[in-house]
Amino acid sequence: MLSFIGICRRWSRTPTSQTRDVGHPYLLVLFALLLLPGTAFGQQHFRGDKALEITREFVAIGPRWCTSPGHAKAEAFLREQFKHDKLEEDVFTANTPIGPVAMRNFIVRFPGKKDGVIVLTTHYETNYPLRNIGFVGANDGGSTTGLLIEIANELRGKTLDGYSVWLVFFDGEEAIESWQGTDNTYGSRHLAAKWGGDGTLKRIRALMLADMLGDKDLNVQKETQSTAWLSDLVAQAAKNTGHSKYFFAKEQAEEDDHIPFLKRGVPSIDVIDADYGPHTPEMSDGYHHTAQDTMDKLSAKSLTIAGDVFLESIKLINQR
Repeated sequence: MLSFIGICRRWSRTPTSQTRDVGHPYLLVLFALLLLPGTAFGQQHFRGDKALEITREFVAIGPRWCTSPGHAKAEAFLREQFKHDKLEEDVFTANTPIGPVAMRNFIVRFPGKKDGVIVLTTHYETNYPLRNIGFVGANDGGSTTGLLIEIANELRGKTLDGYSVWLVFFDGEEAIESWQGTDNTYGSRHLAAKWGGDGTLKRIRALMLADMLGDKDLNVQKETQSTAWLSDLVAQAAKNTGHSKYFFAKEQAEEDDHIPFLKRGVPSIDVIDADYGPHTPEMSDGYHHTAQDTMDKLSAKSLTIAGDVFLESIKLINQR
């Protein structure tokens, strides 16, 4: 196939009348193709618009704190999304400040040819202490649930030449009473212990946690407890996809669902935009954990960026 530059050079040597009648229209078409994703000349981007629509449908369930009717609806939503996939429901009982609570992680597996696993994770429930204010967690839990479901749509039906990719939707990331001691990350602590006991952790080449990535004003912090080589790899993935300006301008530590896996020696990273919304005396932490965490604060562009970087990171991990 001729290169685009070669075609242009060939047309530049045609007679003026032919160029006027044939060359210019075709050049316009080729320039248009160059700008379109998914063509021979353009780069295919992740469908952030699709991820946003999935998020919108999921968030429309309403509050989904543990033990609520909305939580049961969220579980049913995930079952429906993965009804044709290899879906595991990891059911357990968590000891919480309000007593024993039944919780459920969802695990979806897409097999690869290489021996090993890349795990992409998020949490899907909303904050129990905010159950009386109509907190729907559009960004906090909602946006990254939509992100991972659309990533699954990208992977489904394809032969993965690299490692298997598993998606995990954690339950119980949020505190039941307050973020003190062990009153948080119930689902990830349970699964890390379970996989540590049955040998699964040894198969994991990398774990990537997605959190609060739908923010219109996307600014992903470099989480300082994350595995160094994996942070470097995500930075390279952002550079490769043209999204470096949205990543790692600031650094901070986060207590999140990656920590139980880090403690057990699994290379892990928290890809998180914790700087969400304006910080005011009334909202010291921005929109985070407020009733203002709603769909109008999210954008398809941010989810496109996040999806591009996650998919590129999978490629780079496979190349290590």
